Amino acid sequence: MKNRTVFSCQNCGYQSPKWLGRCPDCNSWNSFVEETYTIPSAKSKERISLFKDEPVLLKDVPSEGVGRIKTDIQELDMVLGGGIVPGSVILIGGDPGIGKSTISLQVSASLSEKKIPVLYVSGEESVRQTKMRADRLGAKTLGGDYLYIVSQTSLSMIMEYIDKINPRVVFIDSIQVLFSDEISSSPGSISQVRECAACLTMLAKSRGISLFIIGHVTKEGMIAGPRVLEHIVDTVLYFEGERFSMYRILRAVKNRFGSINEIGVFEMTGSGLKEVGNPSQIFLTQRPRDASGTVVVSVLEGSRPLFVEIQALVSHSGFGYARRRSQGFDFNRLSLLVAVLEKRIGLRLENEDIFINVVGGIKIEDPAVDLGVSVAIASAFKDQPVLADSLILGEVGLTGEIRSVLYAELRLNEAEKLGFRTCVLPNWNLARLDYRGNNLKLKPVSSLKESLEIVLRKEV
Repeated sequence: MKNRTVFSCQNCGYQSPKWLGRCPDCNSWNSFVEETYTIPSAKSKERISLFKDEPVLLKDVPSEGVGRIKTDIQELDMVLGGGIVPGSVILIGGDPGIGKSTISLQVSASLSEKKIPVLYVSGEESVRQTKMRADRLGAKTLGGDYLYIVSQTSLSMIMEYIDKINPRVVFIDSIQVLFSDEISSSPGSISQVRECAACLTMLAKSRGISLFIIGHVTKEGMIAGPRVLEHIVDTVLYFEGERFSMYRILRAVKNRFGSINEIGVFEMTGSGLKEVGNPSQIFLTQRPRDASGTVVVSVLEGSRPLFVEIQALVSHSGFGYARRRSQGFDFNRLSLLVAVLEKRIGLRLENEDIFINVVGGIKIEDPAVDLGVSVAIASAFKDQPVLADSLILGEVGLTGEIRSVLYAELRLNEAEKLGFRTCVLPNWNLARLDYRGNNLKLKPVSSLKESLEIVLRKEV
């Protein structure tokens, strides 16, 4: 085998024969690291090639649906699209300590209880340390006679274990510590991550093995390693949540076998991750009463409406430059809504510091919360509380008009279950609404000015 020295970008994997200060592919600075690249021989290429199928006509391929493997963790099954697809490759990312290894061990135990052979490869912990973590999570995580655990970082040894055990599901914790003997660079480098992920993916596809890969994240929150790592897998799951918060949100950003709009909500406890069946009640549990600047909105995450509290604080700026800060809400969207309030409503906000916080650590992108954010800012600025037990829906246009929202019936039915008494919604939705509830009073609006006149209470 021939060895040669190359310089690889640690962000995108671009290779160059000489060092460059700026990557011409991803434009990142000082990201090139010297690596020794080994050109694979013909025998090694033949060994890596695992597919033996011949080309067939698409019309001759059976169209029967592939049976999914249920993990019995409903939140995870929903995010995956109904369960684990045999032969799929799933990448799990998230900040350190957020629960990636915990949920992997819980899923391994749940599958092994159903007599499904599972191989858990831990490259960062010894077998005894993994056993200690399993004991902490409870006796159910021991897995019986179908859960195999090994501490190994060599790709060739892991592939031998897979040949020997023949598992249906494999967990790799994590891809950044694996190394291939065919490449002389250190574990965690671009070449090693790309080669190990490609070999494991080919193995999973050729034998119908479901593969879970845990990946580290960078300080920007992205999966560490080349972007090709996210391209070759079938599903990419991200764990979200504040470090000091007990709630975790599992979100799919890529899913070839299901929707990417679903989320799973978990609670981190001493005995592992527990499912949260009704997240809306948790997000609204500690909501203050008779306080200005607080509004409840409905966010549609896939097929499930979530009700979250949005808090706004407006304070006079003493520095001559008004600050705008948002937590969980898009900053550019906040600037747009503030401009609409100034131009169309006449609020003098140019010298006011404005802070927006979405309670619970959730990040929202649904345009149906525009009206709720605008009302929260106006309520905080005027120091007038919002109408009690009210839900606010609507997208705000640049002229101050209120535009329609999607799936209004679904949001209203859930709001009635949670005890809301009033809902402010666009006129367009009311005209086409098939809502038959009796306990929720609907107040249609067509402009932002009309909404503020209805929602803001003059007295506490």
